[in-house]
Amino acid sequence: MKHRSRTGKSNAWRGKQGTLVIIGTLMLLSAAVRLATEAGQAIASEDAAAEPVQENSMDLARPDTLTAALTAIKDREALLIAREAEIEEREAMLTAAERAIDAELEELERAETSLRQTISLAASAAEEDLSQLTSVYANMKPKQAAALFEQMDPTFAAGFLGRMAADNAARIMAGMTAEKAYEISVELAGRNADIPLE
Repeated sequence: MKHRSRTGKSNAWRGKQGTLVIIGTLMLLSAAVRLATEAGQAIASEDAAAEPVQENSMDLARPDTLTAALTAIKDREALLIAREAEIEEREAMLTAAERAIDAELEELERAETSLRQTISLAASAAEEDLSQLTSVYANMKPKQAAALFEQMDPTFAAGFLGRMAADNAARIMAGMTAEKAYEISVELAGRNADIPLE
């Protein structure tokens, strides 16, 4: 009997001892996990402290940082307002330059129109003068007209004779010397030689 009770006690002791070993092991594991977690947090906080703070990042929860941010925004706004004013000034200058150019173009167009009218009047007057002078030469006696044409430059004389009726021009040329009549004939024949055929 005594042997059995000792054996029972020994088994109970061993059971208690195994439970204590398991509890102790769990406690050690728990402590190791805590140590590892706290060590990781400590290392992470050291790394965060070692990293340089970025200049552009602002902690807006702090009043001094908020003031700096508002100052930066106001500075930026003032810069944008100044640029906008500069752009508006340039646009006003461009508009004024465009108006001045338009006014100059209108003035040039008026001057061109006036010049065309003057040239047209001058050409018309010159044409009237030439027509009248041609008519005077055509109505002269052929012998008298031939004496005048004899003294003229061949090109000038050809201009008048080319405007006359063919029978009047023929009578005047008949009264000239053969040499002068030939020079004027060459001028008359060559007047349209430079005109392109196509």
